[in-house]
Amino acid sequence: MENYTQLLIIQFKNILYASQISQFRGAILHLLGANPNVLFHNHTEDNYRYSYPLIQYKRIKGKAAIVCINNGTEEIGQLFSHGPFDIHIGNTPMTFEIEKIHPSKTLIKIWNSRFRYRINKWLPLNSDNYKKFAQLDGIAEQIIFLENILNGNILSMLKGVDIHLEQPIISHITNISSPFLIENKHVKMTAYNIEFTTNISLPDYIGIGKNASIGYGIVTQIKETTETERQS
Repeated sequence: MENYTQLLIIQFKNILYASQISQFRGAILHLLGANPNVLFHNHTEDNYRYSYPLIQYKRIKGKAAIVCINNGTEEIGQLFSHGPFDIHIGNTPMTFEIEKIHPSKTLIKIWNSRFRYRINKWLPLNSDNYKKFAQLDGIAEQIIFLENILNGNILSMLKGVDIHLEQPIISHITNISSPFLIENKHVKMTAYNIEFTTNISLPDYIGIGKNASIGYGIVTQIKETTETERQS
């Protein structure tokens, strides 16, 4: 059975800064009122929904966007019933207008070939694995450590969209930025921008790793440039 994953990307006309993504998420939740579906916020009455977020708030090409995955593509209808989208980003009132809605299906599977991807603002290290990472001697050991975390992040995403693979995921980081700090809810975390190859096909604009629901760890495929495109 082929593992097709449904995506629905809602792109707004409004410019959104990276620092405003959490505010954008909060504004959408406020617009939805007292009882939005749990997929909009990943919290239950008693605790946190410890599963991959199926509705993710992002900044795509400088503009506000919402990426919906599988069940999230159905539940997003709750938002459409609350238009027009008059919201506040911080203290600033704004009317958000939809620019386009892009539905797609991606076949997620293991292939004999390799795909190239980049991840922006990836947060691989929590308090536990950061201590282990800091004790590693050389860059080669650190890269292997991060590759194992990357594979774990991909597996967590697959579990969240109900895909279970029999073959192993093989990923290799081919380029990595210097680490940089980001802050969310007054907590500072170490982030990286990376490029990697892997034997699994992944949808564009999904998030992996920590804080995937609010614009971190966004995956996009690096497309091969043909000779004709290079000469044009």
